[in-house]
Amino acid sequence: MIRIRNLAVPFDEETSLKELAAKRLMLPPRQLAGVVIVRKAVDARRYHGAPIQFVYVLDVRLADGEKQERKVLQRLRRDRNVEQAPLSLPTEVPQGQPSEHRPVVVGFGPAGMFAALTLARAGMQPLVLERGHDVDTRHADIAKFWQGGALNPQSNVQFGEGGAGTFSDGKLTTRINDPHMKDVIEAFVAAGAPEEIRYLHKPHIGTDILRTVVKNLRREVIRLGGEVRFGARVTDLELGAEGVEAVIVNDDERIPADIVFLGIGHSARDTYQMLLARGVAMEAKPFAMGVRIEHPQEFIDRAQYGEDAGKERLPVADYALTYKDPVTGRGAYSFCMCPGGLVVAAASEEQRVVTNGMSNYRRNSGIANGALLVQVSPADFGDGVLAGMRLQQELEGLAFDLGGRDYYAPVQTVGDFLKGTSGSRDFLTRPTYAPGTRPADLHRCLPDFITQTLTGALPWFDRKIPGFADAGAVMTGVETRSSAPCRIRRDRESLVAECTPGLYPMGEGAGYAGGIMSAAVDGMKAALAFLTKNVHTN
Repeated sequence: MIRIRNLAVPFDEETSLKELAAKRLMLPPRQLAGVVIVRKAVDARRYHGAPIQFVYVLDVRLADGEKQERKVLQRLRRDRNVEQAPLSLPTEVPQGQPSEHRPVVVGFGPAGMFAALTLARAGMQPLVLERGHDVDTRHADIAKFWQGGALNPQSNVQFGEGGAGTFSDGKLTTRINDPHMKDVIEAFVAAGAPEEIRYLHKPHIGTDILRTVVKNLRREVIRLGGEVRFGARVTDLELGAEGVEAVIVNDDERIPADIVFLGIGHSARDTYQMLLARGVAMEAKPFAMGVRIEHPQEFIDRAQYGEDAGKERLPVADYALTYKDPVTGRGAYSFCMCPGGLVVAAASEEQRVVTNGMSNYRRNSGIANGALLVQVSPADFGDGVLAGMRLQQELEGLAFDLGGRDYYAPVQTVGDFLKGTSGSRDFLTRPTYAPGTRPADLHRCLPDFITQTLTGALPWFDRKIPGFADAGAVMTGVETRSSAPCRIRRDRESLVAECTPGLYPMGEGAGYAGGIMSAAVDGMKAALAFLTKNVHTN
């Protein structure tokens, strides 16, 4: 196939991609046998009055086959945007048989899910242990909590089938560039995700569709010989001279195991404590904390698209903002921006308030929200591997107190925050966080280095998007779970935990990923590293 890069088309142009590709290759459309979208992005920069454009990467198959392709490539050899399409094949999974003890996968978030799926495809019959519930039960538990019911510490936005990403925007954007990304995308599509995630520059699935996708991935693991157990919290590891010997489930069940894949997620604080007590190599790492800010989605659309905002062919707009304090050098940035979404209660421990963002596939709530986070380094929270975790807990406890001790979240307008006052209810948009919110001074639940950095960042962001720091824009606290506060150290090549043979730390909870896609890829790579080295092929 022939690949065409950087094919820019006005977003409202009705010409078919086949006609545009034929014109680009200087061929009649009838000589094109097929056109596949490899990538589609929106370019809203509008240089010199140019319209908003869709920018495509296309793969084109010609009707007369390879001979004609060679002629076209030779004729257009000076065109840097026309080339032979690279061959892309699915990853080959080594086939083998289970050893005496089948591999155990701890956690069924993206890392655990794709480690289990890869092991199951290899014929290894993995056992998955997930502390939370299946996605349908989990959805019901979360809905009750958001409606004012009790928090279930084992079934919430953080814990349960699919991990924290299931109750988010379902973003698949990532900074990594790994060939296994295609395998993950294809698995998602086969499980019911929209086919457009194959090519969109900023793909997302949405929490409503993700609930079906993760259920279907679980069914595939089981169909291939794996087992998935819910309500199975790993409370201890037995380690011997040769490495892992067993896992202890719910304090009383011993499961012999010599290979354990650890995809615990960034909120499994009790598991971090257990691993540290067992001597597993860990270290503190930087992370980020802050607040959620909300705006009318129409405002963000206008800021990005101008007079074209609201046009049907354009997706709802997002933003990405960064700031560096000129005195301290500390950075702030927007994170996990959710167009057309909601701010949600994401606590996993009693008497703590945590926020996150979530969107359905259609992103049609009318409200845009994003986290505004400030960098936190080990120097900010003192000595100790888990000192960052304890700082997270402290801030979440302060937010719980400030919100009224009933899981309401503290909120403050940008105007109040910048003036050092509180209590205003003159909100630009009604806060979407449920169970509810109470006006408060966010300075009382965030350390000075965060509030001072945000005080400098907000006017800076307002220069980038005029109106972003509107006095009535509402901020909700606190956002503490952007990434893990520690890292479980592992060998770079084998991906095995340092000094703990048989243990494979992976994903966000281990400190090696930063979202659904990177965590899924990391889980797949951990399983492949084990299979490549240890599987006994038939």
